[in-house]
Amino acid sequence: MNNIIVLSFVYLVGIVLLLAFNELNYRRFKIKGEFTRKFAHFAATLATVPFPYIFPSHWYILVLALLFFAVLFITQYSKQLKSIHDIDRKSIGSYLLPLSIYLTFLISCELNSKILYILPMLILAICDPMAAILGMNIEKFNGRINLFGYKFNKTWLGSGAFLLTSFVISIIALYFNRELFDLKTFWLAFSIALISTLAELISWRGSDNLTIPLSVVLILVLFL
Repeated sequence: MNNIIVLSFVYLVGIVLLLAFNELNYRRFKIKGEFTRKFAHFAATLATVPFPYIFPSHWYILVLALLFFAVLFITQYSKQLKSIHDIDRKSIGSYLLPLSIYLTFLISCELNSKILYILPMLILAICDPMAAILGMNIEKFNGRINLFGYKFNKTWLGSGAFLLTSFVISIIALYFNRELFDLKTFWLAFSIALISTLAELISWRGSDNLTIPLSVVLILVLFL
């Protein structure tokens, strides 16, 4: 119990230091808020991947998530932490991230399967920022996706990068989980990549922080 409380405190301090480091870079080097926001998303989410091996109960994650949510709420309305909040678009993604982490961890605990947490968090941490950065910064041979007369707020390059990276991550994670590389590993990884890419495509105002991991969880629960 004492060790877990200490680790919870260490994670809390680590998140604070990450946000402080991100804020310093934003102010000193005048980096765009979109980039510092994505870096914080990547680092913070990736740091939570070992949670199933550290915390035996979802209650610890709930407390951490509530504290993180409170920090985001207070800093936004006090006009602080601009490295997270200084973006031109309306987004609730930063608030949905702690909720997403907690819900995914809760499902993983209830179903006693670590991969139900680890794989969705890996995809959320790596694929989402990569898709956003590529989509925003490469204009040549790129453009917003237009399907059936509806123009999505996503680009072909960004969604393509998401699909490819999520497929590779899924194959690796499923191989280590099943200790077998067969046709099921391949089609399950492709299904996860496709559904999570669609979840990212149709999401708006940062809701992909919730829809991406939950879509991955759904496929894993149904077919793994």
